[in-house]
Amino acid sequence: MSDVKTTEPGRLAWSLGVAGVVLVIAGSFLSWSYDRSILGDLSIIGNPGGLQRLTILGAVLALLLLLTVKGPLTHGLGHWLDATLGLRAFGIGLTLYMVLVLVAVGKESSGLINVDPGAYIALVGSILLLVSSRMLPLRQLKDLSKARAPGWAEILAIAVTMAAFLFGAAYALGLGDAWSFILCLVFYAAVITALFRTGTLSWFGHVAQRNKKVLTLAAFVVAFFFPFTQNGSDANMSIATQVLIFAATAMGLNIVVGLAGLLDLGYIAFLGSGAYVAAMLSESAFATIHWHPPFPVVVLLGACVAATLGLIIGSPTLRVSGDYLAIVTLGFGEIFRLSMGNLDGTNGPLLTNGPNGIPGIPELEIGGFNFGDTHTVAGIELGRFSNYYFLLLLLIGFVILVFARMNDSRIGRGWVAIREDEKAAEAMGVNVFGLKLLAFAIGAFLAGLAGTIKAHQDAAVSPDQYVFLESAFLLAAIVLGGMGTIAGVLLGATILKLLPEKLRFFSEYRLLIFGATLVLMMRFRPEGLVASRRRQLEFHEEDEALAVAIESELVEEAR
Repeated sequence: MSDVKTTEPGRLAWSLGVAGVVLVIAGSFLSWSYDRSILGDLSIIGNPGGLQRLTILGAVLALLLLLTVKGPLTHGLGHWLDATLGLRAFGIGLTLYMVLVLVAVGKESSGLINVDPGAYIALVGSILLLVSSRMLPLRQLKDLSKARAPGWAEILAIAVTMAAFLFGAAYALGLGDAWSFILCLVFYAAVITALFRTGTLSWFGHVAQRNKKVLTLAAFVVAFFFPFTQNGSDANMSIATQVLIFAATAMGLNIVVGLAGLLDLGYIAFLGSGAYVAAMLSESAFATIHWHPPFPVVVLLGACVAATLGLIIGSPTLRVSGDYLAIVTLGFGEIFRLSMGNLDGTNGPLLTNGPNGIPGIPELEIGGFNFGDTHTVAGIELGRFSNYYFLLLLLIGFVILVFARMNDSRIGRGWVAIREDEKAAEAMGVNVFGLKLLAFAIGAFLAGLAGTIKAHQDAAVSPDQYVFLESAFLLAAIVLGGMGTIAGVLLGATILKLLPEKLRFFSEYRLLIFGATLVLMMRFRPEGLVASRRRQLEFHEEDEALAVAIESELVEEAR
């Protein structure tokens, strides 16, 4: 954009944008549908529904961007923010949002004839915004990464961002209708894309790097207060606990795949081993071992059994790599599942009750605190899933701490060296086999920890919970979010666990959507949604090398 000559934005384009904002807001105060049961009641004139309030919020954001292009904000934010690109991105997103509103209302009410004029007026306004943004000129801006605000202002920006994330997540999860949830996600995506195109998210990334401890503390505070925003909803808290278990397990796999570069396709077996240890040592009537130690002892035993399995599978197989290692670990995962189905007292020792598994696992009770009871805090009821959520929050904090410390340590640098070039790492004196084995053991240990809590939270374990597809989803969470990162894996785990639960009417197409998403990610953002700074530099260096090679070939052809 530095080569784009700075010009004054056309009055016509700016006026069209303002007219679009006015139409979007006016249309949002009118009825979008005559049927109150569609999309959370959008039929009342002068009293906007939830999705209409989102549209009004979007119009206000567009107006702020227009005022940054030309208006009172030009001389301040206008020198730093690329408001035109942000407006273009948001114009596309808002138009798509309104089109999907028409589709949703038409589908739910048997035809577009049932869409009220307010929705069409808002659609016309969003189209005017899009046209206006394409007519506005680009400008040369200052480097936003060099913009430094006072320390208190940066901390305030982190606090406001995390608060917005908390209330945005609470609102989206509170939407029971699938179409409303999809539209909410589209709107969020439009806002995030607009902020990214303006450079705001890049600036926030630099702020986060300068205030890592504040950001980490704010993230855990937001996670802690999340159950208090759900009004005692067990459905959403059940999804949240599954996300945390999935994320903790994926974080362990991230050590194996993201740091050490070892492709493991049977990792779900380590989660299952921890769960089975907890189930066999529980007070369930179907438990096969009549010894019931305290839960902290069970946690350590489950994690150590999983780590031992990691050492057992790693010792003979880590001499191979690449596709061969993937095939061996895939076989291990299937061996574990079949073994758990055969330890029924007939085909083997009576340990797991075979295919029936171990049901009826009682609720956890630590120090007199029963995780199955409902507790009231500040007038808000917290059910059993909320109780397990807080325990899992402690677990994920421990797992993140272990991953971060290992990543920044000498061992972590050794893993990265092995991932990049195993032969070169070995030539430099790195204990390749020992570090590979350590990666398998630590990753399995963390998965085993999560498994011991999962057994009590699910109240049952069975072999069919630990199929290959679960290992594939764990690996996909890492690839989708960003290998070797913490935030990326958490984001990937949330996406892959949350969306299938909230979009159950798409269940028949889940694998199709899942595969298409991964293909698009590999094509347009191979480093993942949250790229590791180290891996991002690698991709940029590869792109620069490719550009130099192409330029050299063109020069040779010209000669």
